[in-house]
Amino acid sequence: MTQPPPTGSTIAPTETAAAIRSAVDAGFPATVADLARLVRIPSVSWPAFDPAHVAESAEAVAELLRGTGVFELVEIRRAAVEDGSELGQPAVVASRPARNGRPTVLLYAHHDVQPPGKDDDWDTPPFEPTQRGDRLHGRGAADDKAGVMAHVGAIRAFAEAAGDFDLGIAVFIEGEEEWASRSFANFLRENRDLLAADAIIVADSGNWDLETPAITVALRGAVAFNLRIDTLAHASHSGMYGGAVPDAMLAGIRLLDTLWDADGSVAVEGLRDAGLETPAYDEAQLRAEAGLLDGVAPIGTGTILSRIWSQPAITITGIDAPDVANASNTLLPGIRVRVSARIAPGQDADEAFAAVRAHLEANAPFGAKLTFEDVDTGQPFLVDTSGWAVAETRAAMAEAWGREPVEIGVGGSIPFIAELVEEFPGAQILVTGVEDPESKAHSPNESLHLGVFKRALLGEALFLARLEARGDAP
Repeated sequence: MTQPPPTGSTIAPTETAAAIRSAVDAGFPATVADLARLVRIPSVSWPAFDPAHVAESAEAVAELLRGTGVFELVEIRRAAVEDGSELGQPAVVASRPARNGRPTVLLYAHHDVQPPGKDDDWDTPPFEPTQRGDRLHGRGAADDKAGVMAHVGAIRAFAEAAGDFDLGIAVFIEGEEEWASRSFANFLRENRDLLAADAIIVADSGNWDLETPAITVALRGAVAFNLRIDTLAHASHSGMYGGAVPDAMLAGIRLLDTLWDADGSVAVEGLRDAGLETPAYDEAQLRAEAGLLDGVAPIGTGTILSRIWSQPAITITGIDAPDVANASNTLLPGIRVRVSARIAPGQDADEAFAAVRAHLEANAPFGAKLTFEDVDTGQPFLVDTSGWAVAETRAAMAEAWGREPVEIGVGGSIPFIAELVEEFPGAQILVTGVEDPESKAHSPNESLHLGVFKRALLGEALFLARLEARGDAP
């Protein structure tokens, strides 16, 4: 006997769901080929890289959205960064207004990518998509051009199966997520009417494993800044003055070490723990997924996932100082480091920066002079899982994957989600994605599991069908 759907959930007509599966199957080779074409575009949004590649990527995404044939408007737009000093990188927007009282869903992803790093660290060329077994390798293959193509593929399959549908669909494919989304808030304000929606899917996260889908319900916030440490007016001979004069490297090493306890836990007063409950996850799994070397111990206290999802973390991601090849017998007058902190859900990012700054200023050794530059902050996020959109997403994922989704936290940050909440307070926000624990986003040898990609795409297409079947917008 067929059981009734759970409260707050609907079931897409059986014929439509079957047609969507067929459309996904038939269209998947073309979707992967389109993804490969996007990966070939080195759309790094960082200032040191050629912005023409980001523009080329935006145009390629716009053409893919136009090719679906469902949108009344597809445009490439830019907005000013927050301080108004320049325009942000080009983003793509598309819109199909809802009809007959149907809800509207906004689909978000980003087409810019992280820098590739050294080619020698890659097993395959970073911008030459290469399939090895079930995985497609390349920078952006997972983060987040697969998110872009999950949206495009889902729209194609849904439109083919549903015909002339009434659901409203808006799309926002950002061009600078990997460079702090500096024009994001202005872009939302300037395009608010175009992007307003009842539900928002942010396709920029991951799944529990290759067979189990996930909905991300907790994200840490981010605080990042450049710290300059100066002790001398000019460089001096290390043999003549070493032992009496503190150079900047000595001061920097001593200062940065105060950020952690002996076990590697963050030692900054004022940074808090969210106290989230976490599922089982053992050290062996951490070692396998993170690449932790034999004999190197994990850091921190508490359950492993609480350290990643629920507790603060601080990482030094860069140091400006002479490299070994150019090292001379010199006392360095100044060095610069990039400090990257992740903060627990529930803590304000500006409050967290103030705590880290106060700690560093209080612990500067030898009276070293500190300068704080290029401060970026992003708020953490907790998802309200009680809404109808989460129920529909769970049902669509279970149908696509053949397994119920799990709710996860993520140690990384998506700071702009707080801006989505501020601009669209009535919308339900769903954080999904196409990655898996082996995707290595931001790292050399980034890759996408094509089976995960296909199931994620199918789940989103079935979600669109469920929204169409709901009838009136909430």
